Amino acid sequence: MDTEAQPTTRDRSSRPTGSETTSDPAGPEDRSRFAFVARVGSLVPGGRITLTLLLCLVFLLSLSTFVLRPFQIPSGSMEPGLRIGDRVLVNKLAYRFGAVPQRGDIVVFDGTGYFGHADYIKRVVGVGGDRVVCCDREGSIQVNGRPVDESGFLHPGDSPSEVPFDVVVPDGALFVLGDHRSDSSDSRDHLGSPGGGMIPVGDVIGRADGIVWPFAHATRLHRPDAYARVPGVRKAGAHG
Repeated sequence: MDTEAQPTTRDRSSRPTGSETTSDPAGPEDRSRFAFVARVGSLVPGGRITLTLLLCLVFLLSLSTFVLRPFQIPSGSMEPGLRIGDRVLVNKLAYRFGAVPQRGDIVVFDGTGYFGHADYIKRVVGVGGDRVVCCDREGSIQVNGRPVDESGFLHPGDSPSEVPFDVVVPDGALFVLGDHRSDSSDSRDHLGSPGGGMIPVGDVIGRADGIVWPFAHATRLHRPDAYARVPGVRKAGAHG
């Protein structure tokens, strides 16, 4: 009787072939990429860990430069919503690609030549073409003839303004106020200055979209509904 074991079909199929033993899951491009990373890592003190940290730093700097920028609230001019020391994220892309600031937005802008040599944070009350008046018989600010109910964000105990004004905002500019009117230096205080207290849209750094620190106070910042009822400005020559 022939007792020699015969290879079964399973034995043959499970036996590695020459091509299987020599195959490399990484292609030539992957191998060259890994070699490049390893070479760069060997040139940097600390190796790959330092290289990874440097790449993360570059990413964060790019993010801060082009997309999001942290901003620390320096004063109480935007209380009660924004308190001294709060850190907000400023969306630097909010007004790019054709978008413009809207009434009610909280914006950070460069006040050089208008407010002072610093960045400021205020709420947009009037945009180009708007007529902003304070105050009407009920003591409210009017924008384009419509009273604005500021009770949702105005500092408790403050009036809309102790300083009367009646201004028309030039195209390409903004009229801005702090929510804590009695503790805010804003467009009202610069009506007689160059520019009339108006902020060029081009000097706006971005829109404050949320508080990120402290965590207990973290929240998104929304445009108040009070401004949604303000009528738009009818341009000269418009019909209908």
